[in-house]
Amino acid sequence: MKTAISLLMVFAALVCAAQKRLVLIDQDGSGPGGSNQMAMLALLQAPQVEVLGITMVTGNAWRDEETLHTLRMLELTGHSNIPVAKGAVFPLVRTERETQLSSAIDGKVTWLGAWGQGPMTLVEGKEGVTPFTPDKLDKHGPYAIPALPEGMPTLKPIDEDAAHFLVREVRAHPHQVTIYAAGPLTNIALAVSIDPEFAELTQGIVVMGGSLNPQTDDPEFASSPRHEFNFWFDPEAAHIVLRAAWPRIDVTTVDVSLKAPFTERMLDEISKSQSLTAKYIAAWSQNRYYLWDELAACAWLDPMLITREKVEYMDIDLSHGPSYGDTLTWTEQLKPQTGVRLVHAQLDLDLPRFQKMFVDLMSR
Repeated sequence: MKTAISLLMVFAALVCAAQKRLVLIDQDGSGPGGSNQMAMLALLQAPQVEVLGITMVTGNAWRDEETLHTLRMLELTGHSNIPVAKGAVFPLVRTERETQLSSAIDGKVTWLGAWGQGPMTLVEGKEGVTPFTPDKLDKHGPYAIPALPEGMPTLKPIDEDAAHFLVREVRAHPHQVTIYAAGPLTNIALAVSIDPEFAELTQGIVVMGGSLNPQTDDPEFASSPRHEFNFWFDPEAAHIVLRAAWPRIDVTTVDVSLKAPFTERMLDEISKSQSLTAKYIAAWSQNRYYLWDELAACAWLDPMLITREKVEYMDIDLSHGPSYGDTLTWTEQLKPQTGVRLVHAQLDLDLPRFQKMFVDLMSR
């Protein structure tokens, strides 16, 4: 009898060990290469994770162009089995024209994403890395598709739209799925609006977004410490998502992301591998910038990467003025009586541990 019980316990342990963590990726997949694509690869390459699908949203680039870059990345890295759903083309309320008009009144922002982009790379020097702004900003219409340097994919997106795909997958795996959201939160806000139980049926959400008080000379944040692109691009969506009934909200802020640059040494280490993913990065991830989305992904995989966080109430400034889209935070004593929710805002990291983990994932 004892032997049978022992065998059952061993079997149960093996089943538990074999169960993978489930995640849905929502991303603004500009490319080829770069932070958006490498972040998705961090989750795709993790052996303990099953990616149920990827949903695309306009952010750093337009949705349709991003979708093609992502499909091609999946082909080139051996992840062609992952479904990709197209999501929102435009923010819920903010428009490009309104943003152009407000810049004339309130001042310009450094990074416009699909509406004009901005600084794309870092310059490494003896004293660290500094952002570089190109003379000419890249811009085209929402449905124009420039030539893809890495080639056009043969894969196609699924017919279902992003919001309904997200709801369906969460409903199919109640209380088992984490939402990883590393772009503007339009798709997630639509899913929350479609299904009022969507958020609470997940294990939680991981968000790359928000800014508190980053210590930096980077002009994008030095003079506007509460400004961050993902929240700024669709403030109403971020407002909806941050107030939804998630079991847990983890926010990878600008504060911690600026401490994790993509260095030449990391690229050299990855390039030594002959894996399909490493070859893709070696070919298409030559630009240096901060590992915003990659850190959000890796911190979910290994929470020990984050050495300091702040648990506080977070929301978005929805006033259509100079601070429209800025991050708002409060303590328990100062929070408004309007349904704001607690988030785990990440502030510092174990950089060597993160760098090693990221290089290992890209090389395996």
